[in-house]
Amino acid sequence: MSYNYLPLDKSWLSFDQVKDYLEFDQLVSVTYDAHIRIVKCRDYLDQKLSSSDELFYGINTGFGFLQNVHIDDSQTEQLQANLLMSHACGMGDEVPQEIIRLMLMLKIKSLSYGHSGVQIDTVKRLMEMHNQKIFPVIYEQGSLGASGDLAPLSHMCLPLIGLGEVYYEGKKMRTGELWKSLNWEPIHLKSKEGLALINGTQFMAAYGMYCLHKTKRLIDWADFISALSLDAFDGITQPFDEAIQRIRPHEGQVATAAALRKWLHGSEIVKQDKVQIQDPYSFRCIPQVHGATKDSTDHILKVFLREINSVTDNPNIFPDEDLILSGGNFHGQPLALCLDFLAIAMSELANISERRTYQLISGQRNLPMFLVKNPGLHSGFMIPQYTAAGIVSENKQLCTPASVDSISSSNNQEDHVSMGANAATKCLRVIKNVERVLAIELLTATQAIEFRRPLKSSARIEEVVKAFREKVSFISEDRVLHDDMMAAVEFLRSFTLNV
Repeated sequence: MSYNYLPLDKSWLSFDQVKDYLEFDQLVSVTYDAHIRIVKCRDYLDQKLSSSDELFYGINTGFGFLQNVHIDDSQTEQLQANLLMSHACGMGDEVPQEIIRLMLMLKIKSLSYGHSGVQIDTVKRLMEMHNQKIFPVIYEQGSLGASGDLAPLSHMCLPLIGLGEVYYEGKKMRTGELWKSLNWEPIHLKSKEGLALINGTQFMAAYGMYCLHKTKRLIDWADFISALSLDAFDGITQPFDEAIQRIRPHEGQVATAAALRKWLHGSEIVKQDKVQIQDPYSFRCIPQVHGATKDSTDHILKVFLREINSVTDNPNIFPDEDLILSGGNFHGQPLALCLDFLAIAMSELANISERRTYQLISGQRNLPMFLVKNPGLHSGFMIPQYTAAGIVSENKQLCTPASVDSISSSNNQEDHVSMGANAATKCLRVIKNVERVLAIELLTATQAIEFRRPLKSSARIEEVVKAFREKVSFISEDRVLHDDMMAAVEFLRSFTLNV
C-alpha cells in the first residue's frame, strides 16, 4: 500500500495530480483548512434551521416534485436515509473499481469546499472507505446525468448508513456484515446530507478523468505505431516537414508532425529512394488526424478539470454570506457534450489505424499478401484486419451522441437532462476499443517491418520493436492470433514509451 496522500481541499487539483493518484495508488485526506470549512458550514446550517421556520429544498422538504412538502425536524434523519435507499436504483454491469475509487475521491474533493452542509464524520467515513479499499457496488445504468448522478452516487453512499454491498479484500459482501467485523457504526445522517451525497457529477467526472488518463497514453502510442507503420509501408516523410505545418499551425498537427520526425529520425528505410510520389491519406495525413484528436482532448481536459474543482451538489450553502441557494450545478451538460466529443475524437485514431493496417496487408510496396511468406496455405494477417474493422464499426455506432437526447422525469420537474452518464459509459467502451485497434496495428506493423530487413528503422523504433518481440515472435505460419493480439494489448498497457 502507498503511504503517499493526495490532499483534498479548495486548492486546484491538476491533471498531473490525478495521474499520480491513479498510477501510484495514493490515499486521500482532507486538509486542516477543508476540515474547518466543512465544520463551519455544518454549524451554520444547524444554527439556521434551529432559528428559522423557512423552507429549504431538500433540507426540510421533500425532493424533486415533492419540493413543497414540509418535513418535521424529528424526521430529518429518516428523510436522508430514505433518499439514499429510494434512489439506489442502478442496474446493468458493475462499475469498475478503479472508477469507483475515483468517484469516492472526487466526492470528498467536492465536499471539502464547505458549501454542502455535511458532517465531518461523514467525510471521514468516505475517506476511510477509500483508503481501506472498501468499494461500494455501483451499477452503470440509472443516471440521467442531470439531477446529479443520483442512482450511482446513492449506491456509493448506501454503506454510510450500513446498507448496500461492498467489495473488501477481493470479496463481495453486505455492508452490515463488514461494518460489524470492523466495529464500525453506521453514520446518522443529518439534514441536507443525503442530498449533498447523491447530488453531483462524480460518476460522469470519474469516467471522464479515467478516460482522459487512458487517452493521453493511447495518443502517444498512436503516434509511435503510425511511425512504425509508415516505415514498414516504405512511406514518405515529406508530409511531416516543418514547413507544411507552419502554414497550417494547429497545435496538435504541429506536435504530431514533430513526434513523427523524432520517431523516424535516422531510419535507413526512410533514406532509401521511393518509387511513389504520395502515400494514402492514412499515412500522409497522420498529423492532421492525430493532431485534431490532440486539440480536442486538450479542450475536453480543461472542462473536466474545471468540473472536478467545483461544487456540484444542491442546494449550496454560503455561511459567510448567510445564504442557502438552490441551483443547478448538478446538471451534467458540460460533461455530456465533452464525453461525446472525446468518444468521437478518439474513435478517429482507431479509424485511421485500421486503414493503415489494411494497407500493410494488401500486398503493396513489396510486402507479401497478408504479411505471410506462403499466402494461400496460410491466411496470415487477413483476419486481424477483419477484427479491427468490426471494432471500428462498433465505435461508429457508439459515437452517436448521448447528449442530443433528453427525457422528462420527476413528474416534469426535471424536464431537461444531459444523458451524460450514458455518454460516460460508452466513451470508456470506445477508448477500450481504440486500444484494441492500435494493438492490432502494432502487431501488423512489427510483422511488416521484418520484410524490410536487412534495412532498419530508427534506433528508437527498433528499441520498441525489440521489446515487443520479447512478447510476440515473428509469425511465419498460421497460429492462434488471438493470443498474439491480446499480448499486444498488454504490451500497450505495460510498456512505457520514451516520447
